[in-house]
Amino acid sequence: MDGPHGLRVTAEDFGLEGPRGWAFRGVRLDAEPGSLIAIEGPSGSGRTCLLLALTGRMKATEGTAAVGPARLPKQLAAVRRTSALAHVPGVTDLDPALTVGEHLRERALLQRRFGGSLRALLRPRGERAGEAASRIDAALAAAGLDPDTLPKGPRTAVRDLERVETLRLSLALALIGRPRLLGVDDTDLKLSDAERSGVWALLTSLTESGTTVVAVCSEAPEGAVVVSTAPAATAGTADEETPGTVPPAAPAAPAKPSEDGVGTADMTTDADADKPVADKDADADADTATTPAADSDSDSDSDSDSGNRDRKTADALA
Repeated sequence: MDGPHGLRVTAEDFGLEGPRGWAFRGVRLDAEPGSLIAIEGPSGSGRTCLLLALTGRMKATEGTAAVGPARLPKQLAAVRRTSALAHVPGVTDLDPALTVGEHLRERALLQRRFGGSLRALLRPRGERAGEAASRIDAALAAAGLDPDTLPKGPRTAVRDLERVETLRLSLALALIGRPRLLGVDDTDLKLSDAERSGVWALLTSLTESGTTVVAVCSEAPEGAVVVSTAPAATAGTADEETPGTVPPAAPAAPAKPSEDGVGTADMTTDADADKPVADKDADADADTATTPAADSDSDSDSDSDSGNRDRKTADALA
């Protein structure tokens, strides 16, 4: 594959805070172009959030990072134009009903429509088809996936693929755009030792062709630039009495999309109240409503006692 030149990735005290607290915090990184960067940590430690932040899909709330000449968190769009994602649940999910060939043709068409230049769109149809076929063949070769070896060839549905084949297909789809930075999630999830070794060898070969690869894993391979998201590495220092912990964040309003289409969290809360303001007002109105009633009962009792005393006085005079 005619690989592009990779991008250098750096980060300094990089962090992202969401409605439930810090997804990751204090990340420091310095990886040369063409490096294999392994985001290592247990599930739920913010690995995917860090992957999405480094590829311009999530906006960090603390620190800075740089992907090539683009700076984060300000230049998200610039990072997205030079990066691609593969095998990220909820982001790059494959349609199980579509075939391998349909996925590849669809991605090549989208790349030509949205990733190419206007001049490329005006070329003759034969040239455009040849360019698309060339991109697909190069991406499949780089991902180590040969459709002819599948049960039904290119007409094999995604639902019939093995897990490692699904991963390779997702990689091939991402590589059609010839990214300079490739992000891969769940690299070693539910794979055998042999399959895991094969995937790491594949990602290493991509870096040797010039692409910088960021891969999420539970255990990093030898030779990778390791970024740990384990709790001890992402812990904050706000609670001085209990080092290594981050105090829980106050309940937040729902997340709102920012102007550039990247998700952000609105952390504005009513920290002084446990109940909505409407409930507090209703309780206050209820308390106010019961006070005059109590006073009215008291006045009524007083008038009744006064009337009894007047009748007794009249009877005595009679």
